[in-house]
Amino acid sequence: MPSDYVPLLILFVIAAVIAAVVVGGSWLLGPKRPSLAKGSPYECGITPVGSARERFPIHFYLTAMLFIIFDVEIAFLYPFFVAVRDLPPDARAFAVGVVGVFTLLLVVSFLYEWKKGALDWEDPVEHRRLKPEPAPALNPPQPEPVAAMQGESR
Repeated sequence: MPSDYVPLLILFVIAAVIAAVVVGGSWLLGPKRPSLAKGSPYECGITPVGSARERFPIHFYLTAMLFIIFDVEIAFLYPFFVAVRDLPPDARAFAVGVVGVFTLLLVVSFLYEWKKGALDWEDPVEHRRLKPEPAPALNPPQPEPVAAMQGESR
């Protein structure tokens, strides 16, 4: 029944109005005194060095996505087993078999990710990225005489 959703619609409207009033009120009533110090980036009390647009390793995003995927799949198992109690025995056996296949696929995919190294926290290129640059030579090599470069023999 559509009339059953009216309280939910009213709740959403009230939440949107409160959010708009709070954000709009702080924008209208807040002081507007820009300064160089307020406009500068602030990172934990340390003056930022370099650009904020540097590349970030994809490994952190990959780990977060894998956590979300496996966490959500595991979270679906608890309500499933709560609902299985109410099924007749034949349907219960079929449902548990389906969840067994689901769990097997979940374990196989987890082992695949583990074998591929997606769950390793160490960055595979970190040792190359953090290697200090070689110091410039104090006495640079002297260029060879021009005659030797043109292929003339002595």
